[in-house]
Amino acid sequence: MSTTQQLPQLSQLDRTPIRRTAILTAALAGALLAVPAAAQTRAAANVSGPTAVRDVEAAPTLAAVRAATARFRDVRVALKEGYVRDPSSMCMVAEMEGMPRQLGGMGIHYFRPDLLGITAPPNPRVSGTGTHTDFRTPGVLIYEPQPDGSLRLVAVENLVFEKAWRAAGNTEPPQFAGQEYYHMIDNPLTTADEAHGFEPHYELHAWLYRENPNGTFAQFNPRVSCASHKAPAHAHE
Repeated sequence: MSTTQQLPQLSQLDRTPIRRTAILTAALAGALLAVPAAAQTRAAANVSGPTAVRDVEAAPTLAAVRAATARFRDVRVALKEGYVRDPSSMCMVAEMEGMPRQLGGMGIHYFRPDLLGITAPPNPRVSGTGTHTDFRTPGVLIYEPQPDGSLRLVAVENLVFEKAWRAAGNTEPPQFAGQEYYHMIDNPLTTADEAHGFEPHYELHAWLYRENPNGTFAQFNPRVSCASHKAPAHAHE
């Protein structure tokens, strides 16, 4: 199946960053309140120090990350451990960030607010104070929607906000396995929201559960489809 066949047309919500951010603001407020208290207390033990990610030799192998995250194939496990679904319920594709359609899709994001340091709704964008970079406990899990309504884990991700990263004394972007994180910042001159409603940040995906011809750490995967994604009711209001 070609990428063109796999990826659906973007809804009006996807093309309107201001509207998406407004919805995200309202939804994230509820999501933060819903995070289990037990998950919130685990954050301190999982936050990496500012120099940890630059020590490539000390970083876990991809095999170790896969072994540590395999349980999240079951999204119910992720929910029990404090991950929450992207409140806007977006299934991300390359076009949403102003990238060529042929690059493919990303999927639906589930994240742990405590690891990202997110404690409040967007103002006006999502921001956080976390500097967590340990892929064995990723800050974000990415799922592909299936035709039967289930979700399949395709990748893990870590995201750190630039302001928090710099405040921790870091002068270079974080790295993992020799791969520098991507720097994401919205360009106000374009209609696409290149930072998907977030403040400037660094992010890196590891496609451990779906082979990616673009590369293990590429942002998008042409073998990921959003065709089976059922948008929330508010997406077309």
